[in-house]
Amino acid sequence: MTGNRKAILVLAATAALAVVAYLPALGLPFIADDYLQIALARQYGPVSGWADLAADPLYRCRATSLILTWWLEQWAGVSPLAFNMVSLGLHVLNTWLVFALGLWKPIGWRVSAVAAAFFAVYEGHQEAVVWFAAVPELLVFTFGLASLLLWLLWIQGDNQGWGLPLGSAALFLLALLSKESASVLPGLFLLTALVHRGLWKRIALAATPMLMVSALYTLLTFAAKTNHLHFNDGTFSTSSAVWLTLANSTMRMLWFWGLLALITILWQRSGQWRPLLAVVGVWIIVAFLPYSFIAYMPRVPSRHTYLASAGLSVLIGFAFLLASDRLSKWRKWAPAALAAAVILHNCGYLWVKKQSQYIARAEPTEQLIKLGLTHPGPIQVRCFPYDSSIALSTLQVAANYDPARVFFKTAPPDLETTDFCYDRMP
Repeated sequence: MTGNRKAILVLAATAALAVVAYLPALGLPFIADDYLQIALARQYGPVSGWADLAADPLYRCRATSLILTWWLEQWAGVSPLAFNMVSLGLHVLNTWLVFALGLWKPIGWRVSAVAAAFFAVYEGHQEAVVWFAAVPELLVFTFGLASLLLWLLWIQGDNQGWGLPLGSAALFLLALLSKESASVLPGLFLLTALVHRGLWKRIALAATPMLMVSALYTLLTFAAKTNHLHFNDGTFSTSSAVWLTLANSTMRMLWFWGLLALITILWQRSGQWRPLLAVVGVWIIVAFLPYSFIAYMPRVPSRHTYLASAGLSVLIGFAFLLASDRLSKWRKWAPAALAAAVILHNCGYLWVKKQSQYIARAEPTEQLIKLGLTHPGPIQVRCFPYDSSIALSTLQVAANYDPARVFFKTAPPDLETTDFCYDRMP
């Protein structure tokens, strides 16, 4: 079988795995912040809203997702299925980008094929795929990893021109317009110097402009701290226990397939894996670092683990190939059985546990929509498990409801309202 045919088979197989893993999620309704995402896209997505978007310190860092959301609504309307399919399509694309990491010689195509298969079904980052409001995580991964791949082609190639690094820089800028976490991507570019030590001067020279842009980007974010929503609503704080959150998140992500992978690699005592273990470790830490300032929980949420899980997937790929060599000597079918166990564990968790959780998370907004569609008069929202902005955007997007007719505090005494209360936390 030729190399091209093998690559096509891997692309088809990993795409199929991703679709099978997340197929039940395609039928989910919009969930909470999805309505806010659409409402913001209506405001900032069209060209006429780009000036206001540039002035918003939070949402200008999510410009690509808002523009994508606006165009998607123009094409498909307010259709959960269409939005869910776009998220899944981006996940398939990102799975292929993980496979493309095989062009980096220290990883290789065998490892990247296994890594892509694991990444396709991994349940740990499911929120980024299932919840459309988390589409910035998918987009920052798409542009960021594509930028890194061009960088790797340049590092390993004989081409001394600047076409590839300039293309990498352009994709890096798109990543910065997708999510603030893109500011750590130069750290991954510099990570290549751990392996290509003879090229460290070339790497440092090419990475310097990106580091400067990233530093300026970060400074502008902090300079707008007083007007930045997430610095004032309890989402992020510079006084958070960063290292505790980082350690907790890393350990949780490694459990338990990652831990088994580490044990397998260390048990083999193979020196060839040491540089790659260092690369994977730095990758995960760098990817987690911007999210470790989170203030409302002691670990990074599922949707924010998406980039870090690529490092985990590479780790799994190394370990699986090592284990397969040993297992196949014992029983020829053992590697296939191990692969099936990994796939079924992750898919089963998504199908059974997470699917029911997402249905529960969508229930408050589903009930509010039903009321908005059947009661055209003013609504008094007495209790709601999400922020009031989500209630307003839900009624506005799904029921074409005037936000001025929705009250969260006491409504005017002479106004007849319909009460709404959903007090169960999803």
